[in-house]
This record gives sequence, C-alpha cells and structure tokens, in this order.
Amino acid sequence: MSLPPYHWWRTVFFLIPAIGVYTIVLGTASLLSTVVDRRGHFAHRCARAWSWLILKTTGVTVEVHGDLPPADRSYVIASNHQSIYDIPVIFWTVAMQLRIIAKASLGSFPFLGWHLQRAGHLLVDRDNPGAGVLKKMQRMIAQQASLIIFPEGTRSRDGVVGRFKGGVFLLAIDSALPVVPVSVSGSRHVMLKGRLMTCPGHVRVTLHAPIETTGMTRADARALAARVHDIVAAEVAHD
Repeated sequence: MSLPPYHWWRTVFFLIPAIGVYTIVLGTASLLSTVVDRRGHFAHRCARAWSWLILKTTGVTVEVHGDLPPADRSYVIASNHQSIYDIPVIFWTVAMQLRIIAKASLGSFPFLGWHLQRAGHLLVDRDNPGAGVLKKMQRMIAQQASLIIFPEGTRSRDGVVGRFKGGVFLLAIDSALPVVPVSVSGSRHVMLKGRLMTCPGHVRVTLHAPIETTGMTRADARALAARVHDIVAAEVAHD
C-alpha cells in the first residue's frame, strides 16, 4: 500500500487548517464591519484578502488578460467553472465589489455563511428560487456591487466548458445589467473535482467586453447564454 503524495499531506495538515484560520479571522472582521458598513464594501475587502491568502498559501499564480469594465455600474460576471478555486481567483483578480449567488442553507455555516448573509450576497432557497431574488438583486445594485455566476451549474472534470443554462441569465435581463464573460483556465489542476488534494499552479483569467442586455426579453435568455458560452469557451485552454 503506497502512501498518499506529498501534496495530500500538505493539503490536509497545513493548507486546510491555515484556510480555517483565515476564515475565522477575516470572517470575524467582516461581520464586525457590517455593523457600520451595511453595503458590505469593507466585508468584500476582507473576502479579497482571504482569497489572496488562499492563493498565496496554495502556491497559485494568476495571469490576467483584458480590462475591467467601467466601475460606474453593476454587472453580471459569467464565468466557466473548473475548480472551487475559481471563487478566490476571481475575487482577487477582478477588483470590483463582487457578490455570489449560493444556496440559502449555506448561510448558517459558521463565519463563511455568516459573512455571506451580512455582506449582501444572494442566498437562494432552491425549493423556491424565484422568491425575493429580484428584490435582492436590486439591493445589490444599490450597493454598487456585481454578481458572479457559474452558468454551467457544476465544475468541469476535464476542463471543457459545458452548456450554459439560460435560467441564470434571467437575473441579468430582468435587472437590465450587462453581462461580462470571463474565461478561467488552469484552476482545475490546482484542485481536481472529487480530489482532496491541492497543488501549486498557474491560472489564466480573461475578461471580455460587456454584453448589454437592455431591450432583451426573457425569451432571449437561452440565446444570450449560448453567446456568452461561445465567448468564454474560445479562450479556455483544454489541457
């Protein structure tokens, strides 16, 4: 019986405990900040620091191509999904006020879930996903924040970009927000789906030009999803 590789031991006995400490310390700072900053702006700075620490501790470098969109409005950031590391990668490299959409049950998770609740992230009841989502989107826009979505709905095992679901693009159309396609390559090698082991790696992030949704109707959601998918997939390396 062979022993697990070095990076498994490093993940279990060093990286996971370190991330736990980062989460407790920065989660506490984030929660305290929301007492005076209800917009969640300082809380997001804590989230970006958390992301940087995770990437630095894991040994992940990130190469960014493309320009950030103008910061005078909110956007829906639509990215492919290769790894759980995609969130810290995007939070650190996309220097904007960002929020995620997550299942409501995550809100009860200590520190991380509490941060999501207090910092203006969209926690959605999967049994009744439409309830209150638009109201939460309007609140997010009022906070001058943008929403990250992963339209594949799951992480890719082989790096190939899966079909983008049209339903999540209704959030952009209903709120008349531009969609910013984002291509992420290489993050799956940092932590493969279904494997409890992280490895140092290099990730490439490409920011594409925003796509306006003004004038679109809900019937355009699938076409918009297909258009964004093609833009994202064209820049994702299949390695």
